[in-house]
Amino acid sequence: MRREHLQPGALIAVSIVAGTVGWSGHVLLLPAAFAFPVLWAHARTRLTAAMISAGYFLAASRGLPQGVATFYSSDLWPGLLLWLCASVGFVIVHTVLWTKRTGLRPCRYLLAAALMAVPPFGITGWAHPITAAGVLFPGWGWWGLVAATAGLMGLVTRMWPAAAIIPAGFWIWSAATWDEPKLPKSWQGVDLELGASLGRDASFNRHRDLIVTVKDRVLGGARTIVLPESSLGFWTPTVERFWVRALRGTDAIVIAGAAVIDVGGYDNVLVAISSEGARTLYRERMPVPGSMWQPWRALLSQSGGARAHVFENPVVTAAGHRMAPLICYEQLIVWPVLHSMLEDPDLIVAVGNGWWTKGTSIVAIQRASAQAWARLFAKPIVFSFNT
Repeated sequence: MRREHLQPGALIAVSIVAGTVGWSGHVLLLPAAFAFPVLWAHARTRLTAAMISAGYFLAASRGLPQGVATFYSSDLWPGLLLWLCASVGFVIVHTVLWTKRTGLRPCRYLLAAALMAVPPFGITGWAHPITAAGVLFPGWGWWGLVAATAGLMGLVTRMWPAAAIIPAGFWIWSAATWDEPKLPKSWQGVDLELGASLGRDASFNRHRDLIVTVKDRVLGGARTIVLPESSLGFWTPTVERFWVRALRGTDAIVIAGAAVIDVGGYDNVLVAISSEGARTLYRERMPVPGSMWQPWRALLSQSGGARAHVFENPVVTAAGHRMAPLICYEQLIVWPVLHSMLEDPDLIVAVGNGWWTKGTSIVAIQRASAQAWARLFAKPIVFSFNT
């Protein structure tokens, strides 16, 4: 009896460790997430499978309660509630598809992985083990994705020790030979430390300071400068004219985050600005559910909230390059980057406004996830974050 109780407890404990280590924000530790399917397959009951799934997901997303408390200037309770609610989809999918029949487990796990990679469950499909494909098989592209998927399926069979040897070997090799993705020539991302004021301070002084920052980068040789999400606040004709005039006499292109508002709500966007004019470059496909994207408002005939352009603009063109934009939350889930990679872009541009994540590993996890995808598909990547 004691042994029967020990095994579920041990599996749950190891799942918590796997979620914590794999999603620590260090890109080379992402393959630790491959422990999850092994633990899931070793569950003797559906309840144990549910607890293993919950332990892994909650550990991987452990920074959420504190981040939400900071964002809303409240105590931890709203964050804890959102943390638990966000885990529901992951736990339900892996609980329902768990089976005692070992012959069916690979197909069941493949279905679970697919469901957590695409909407609707993929909307909260954080901490997906497939993200580690970029560490295990850098440069392999879609074949690397296939190889990683096959590896995950092998880990839920009785032959899992043998199946684990191959990804472990690739993990060791990758760690020994790892190099950072190269930046495209003349592109430069700018990291800012302006806290909650970025996007909220719409003063002349703030825009002037950002322009000074951009021109400093131009003097250093950069020609395409990327600023973080929400850098320009509300995108208005006045702001557009101010920036276009400020860039006269330069050949610089600025790609920056902003918000475009109308009576129905707003779009979280990237705009491209040069001395010749400005245009909306990209509209975010998946804003943060709850705090930004609030689909229930439409059902209640209410306006407000960010719009989700779910399967639109996977690749956009700026400065003569086809780029795959990933704004903040899109870096944590699977389908936006795969959607973009279907179009074979030249580079990835990953931006965020992570002031509310201070004291957590959320921004580090975003960077690690985006970097892993960039390495899998051998794409240069430009980062720009505000903290």
